Amino acid sequence: MGQTALAGGSSSTPTPQALYSDLSCPEGLEELLSAPPPDLGTQRRHGWNPKDCSENIEVKERGLYFERRPVAQSTDGARGKRGYSRGLHAWEISWPPEQRGTHAVVGVATALAPLQADHYAALLGSNSESWGWDIGRGKLYHQSKGPGAPQYPAGTQGEQLEVPERLLVVLDMEEGTLGYAIGGTYLGPAFRGLKGRTLYPAVSAVWGQCQVRIRYLGERRAEPHSLLHLSRLCVRHTLGDTRLGQVSALPLPPAMKRYLLYQ
Repeated sequence: MGQTALAGGSSSTPTPQALYSDLSCPEGLEELLSAPPPDLGTQRRHGWNPKDCSENIEVKERGLYFERRPVAQSTDGARGKRGYSRGLHAWEISWPPEQRGTHAVVGVATALAPLQADHYAALLGSNSESWGWDIGRGKLYHQSKGPGAPQYPAGTQGEQLEVPERLLVVLDMEEGTLGYAIGGTYLGPAFRGLKGRTLYPAVSAVWGQCQVRIRYLGERRAEPHSLLHLSRLCVRHTLGDTRLGQVSALPLPPAMKRYLLYQ
């Protein structure tokens, strides 16, 4: 079984070649990513929380990104403004590789997870209140101090996946899973058993003056859809991402073309 390619994925990032045991995309993820992104106001409402971060972090642009102050021997985290207990959610994290340092961890946390430590560490995932992927080491952390942490994606056979500047975080609170996607490829579930909690986007960082952006992509609730909407998904899937721009040339009424393009 190969990895799951997502509609709308960029081809600029090479697709990883490893094989995995369970790469099924969360139900509704392709639909979520095909829809128009939320407006700027919504993204800010789901952005970084200036009142819920380490004192060494400054949240800017009303939550769209933060910058870590250059403080030695400190690991600093930030939590999102909104916690999720239901539905499927996805957000994009933009973190330049040259600004990651030794411990750059991306994931989720409860409201109780600590956001500062007086040493360099993979803070996110070091306790029972947070779950994180160290995108430099390729390790998964939950109640972990580092040694023996599992590799993600699984099955890389010693080859470490190079994580580009942008990655997607996919939280499915209906199934209780957390996973990640790179370059339009879903890498499979990283964590399970998350149902019944309220979880916030979170990261922890050690690099001085690093800037980490968050872009909320939307939510999908588990509810039935109309036949019209399901037909739109089928047409978009058949066309594929590379041919969606040709919808205007189809012999269809203008209203139907607009509907296919979520306009």
